[in-house]
Amino acid sequence: MQRLYDFLRRHPTGVDSFWAVVLLVITVMGEAGRQAAKGTDAPTRIIPVALLLALVVALRRRMPEKMLVLAVALGLAQLVLDVETMVADFALLLIVYTVAAIGARWASRLALAMGLCAASVAQMRWYNDDVGVANNIAGAVFQTVPFALAWVLGDSMRTRRAYFTQLEERAARLEREREAQAKVAVAAERARIARELHDVVAHNVSVMVVQADGAAYVIDAAPDQAKRALETISSTGRQALAEMRRLLGVLRTGEHQEAGEYVPQPDVRQIEDLVEQCRGSGLPVDFKIEGTPRPLPSGVELTAYRIVQEALTNTRKHGGPNAGASVRLVYFDDGLGVLVEDDGKGAPHELYEEGGLDGQGHGLIGMRERVGMVGGTLDAGPRPGGGFRISALLPLKPAH
Repeated sequence: MQRLYDFLRRHPTGVDSFWAVVLLVITVMGEAGRQAAKGTDAPTRIIPVALLLALVVALRRRMPEKMLVLAVALGLAQLVLDVETMVADFALLLIVYTVAAIGARWASRLALAMGLCAASVAQMRWYNDDVGVANNIAGAVFQTVPFALAWVLGDSMRTRRAYFTQLEERAARLEREREAQAKVAVAAERARIARELHDVVAHNVSVMVVQADGAAYVIDAAPDQAKRALETISSTGRQALAEMRRLLGVLRTGEHQEAGEYVPQPDVRQIEDLVEQCRGSGLPVDFKIEGTPRPLPSGVELTAYRIVQEALTNTRKHGGPNAGASVRLVYFDDGLGVLVEDDGKGAPHELYEEGGLDGQGHGLIGMRERVGMVGGTLDAGPRPGGGFRISALLPLKPAH
């Protein structure tokens, strides 16, 4: 049954053509019987009118506006040729409904006007003197009601279809918005993980490289110093692995992890440990805290730590062998200020302008992204007297 229904829905013109043939046959047989009862032959002009009305039924959904115009013309032809109303005139009801449901607005208004006038005009053209004026008026009103109902039903169907179309468009739009939001969320998470990986890998690997170079240089002359350098490499590597495991744990959702396997996110209190690590790797760092230290939002503390970490990493990479650095944390009433300066030769111009050169400079890009996420400001560039300077102001209130 469902297959038959689907077939009929896919072939509306075929269905209408079938009913057009049925309507034509009933009309011809009915007119022949009526004329036989009167003892006369059916006028030949009935046949072409009935055929064209059947055509209106057959093509009403394919060409609703054109079939409406044809129906109006046929109605006028019936008046002129004195072809009384017959069964085929049921096509007028169908075309009124069809145009109201799927036709153009002008055609719908024309169909309504035609439907309201058709019965009255036909009653006047073929006035029945035997029943009186009141009965003729009642008959005209009674015959007008089906046309009005056909138009109202068709217009209601149009409104319903428009409503469902609007709901489908809204659902599709919401689905597209959800997909776009999901893509944005995925991109943001990937960027966050990329920043974390860069900060962890760049800092710890640079410390390990410096220590390894130093150990290789003094391994024969000062084995104790080389031993300390290797111990620093070992501890730095373990720290890097711990942070890498924490980041991988973010990606392994749903898996069971042992308690204590991942270290917590670094905060402002660990900046002092970071500075000591840099001093141990041979970079002189002056560290000071101004204002009254107090707990800050976790996002602000992580951002401050990563800024200092990236700045000191850049000093080791670009400052030269004799570079020194200073780190200042300033607690304001409404935020935290971070200032990192060095007296080295400074980073190449391409690393802090235009987003980096050949894939480099991602540390500064990541810093700007981190600061932007917490609603802060960042200023990075060379110092007038030489070296490099990074200054950030991180507000306590999160960015909206």
